[in-house]
Amino acid sequence: MLSFEDKIALIEENFPELDMHEVSLGRLNFHFEESVQDKKIVVYHLHPNGNGFVYGGHLPQSVKNDKGYVNIRDYEAEELIALIQESMEFLSKKHGWQQPKKDRSDKEEERKEEHWYSHSHEEIRLVGEDGMWFIFDEDDALEAAFETYAEAEGYLKEADFKKKK
Repeated sequence: MLSFEDKIALIEENFPELDMHEVSLGRLNFHFEESVQDKKIVVYHLHPNGNGFVYGGHLPQSVKNDKGYVNIRDYEAEELIALIQESMEFLSKKHGWQQPKKDRSDKEEERKEEHWYSHSHEEIRLVGEDGMWFIFDEDDALEAAFETYAEAEGYLKEADFKKKK
């Protein structure tokens, strides 16, 4: 298994087009700014313990999580290089189902938080951070994650939650 430092070195050596961004808890994201899709994060939450994820939009649902990422904890160098390369190739192509790319202002990239309530007064938090939208339950446990606000909002509305005004 590659260490955190090994994975960083491998990514920086082989993929200079990826920009490293520090996120919470010592984790790193690597962004692909040349992506022709809304998705720009190729390596997501690379953690000092060696865990992390690579975007796998091109892969079958059975090998990726609900957010579209593949866990790379136990990947060897060749496997990791191939997965990142495939991810970047996928993000470099336009797909028929893709929504038009929108210009995002700096304000949209900031952390956002909303509170939603059910009829039974259950409270859910919707948090936008790092280009993703996360839903946390009353115990602050992660319930779901989405790539767009519209997906998260649709999920909450479908579950009969209303946004606190």
